[in-house]
Amino acid sequence: MDCSIDSPGGAAKRFSVLVSFHGDLVFFLRNKEGPEPAQRVLTHKASVKDVIESFGVPHPEVDVIFVNRQPVDFFFQLDGDAKIDVYPVSSGVYSTIRLQTLAARAFVADGHLGKLTRDLRLLGIDVSYNRDAEDRELLRTMLHENRALLTRDRLLLMHRIVRVGYFPRSQDPMEQSVEVIRRFGLAQAVNPFVRCLRCNGLLAVVPKEAVVDQLEPLTRLYYDDFRRCPECGHSYWRGSHITKLETRVDAILSRIASPSG
Repeated sequence: MDCSIDSPGGAAKRFSVLVSFHGDLVFFLRNKEGPEPAQRVLTHKASVKDVIESFGVPHPEVDVIFVNRQPVDFFFQLDGDAKIDVYPVSSGVYSTIRLQTLAARAFVADGHLGKLTRDLRLLGIDVSYNRDAEDRELLRTMLHENRALLTRDRLLLMHRIVRVGYFPRSQDPMEQSVEVIRRFGLAQAVNPFVRCLRCNGLLAVVPKEAVVDQLEPLTRLYYDDFRRCPECGHSYWRGSHITKLETRVDAILSRIASPSG
């Protein structure tokens, strides 16, 4: 891949950078050919971040960058011929400069990730979600509530104010959940059935009398243990649906535990 980026003056020094993307970062490349170097021809200084994103690779997916074998951050300025190696999170490559964090414990998901949101909430993970939220609202929630952004909108993930985020590779919600838990090291934070699947609130144990007026006759007769969301008021109990939910939780956890899952 060879591309020239010209400056308005046209007489500036031309120089070449060769960029190799490693690991699953090739997911974002059009040719998907792996770490075979791609070329950019520049005529002016440019940040290594801008060069990387010109290939369609969002900066929150990049954890380690080497320029001519030296570790750099996103702000490093390229002004001459260079060889760049770009690695994702969990690549196993050592560097004194790491650009991403595994510390995220709260998330905001875009409107296309409703099923992923439900699965993560089912596992007890804190996920803010509004199906109709516009990009500005997502970014505002991300900043004000210190949340990591989950989206399959590549341009949104490239927004300059996004510090921590992730682009789920799979389109299958269960596999997306596995990806997110692995990416952010959330296995020890999994605590199923403690969050409201509707609004993300933490459920509270309540006596049967507190919700009895919301129950169908058979539910009143056969169930005694109830939880209610203090945010939206929705009530939960171990009805027939719980078996299906427990099966889904077990399936996700088994995939997380499997090295090839």
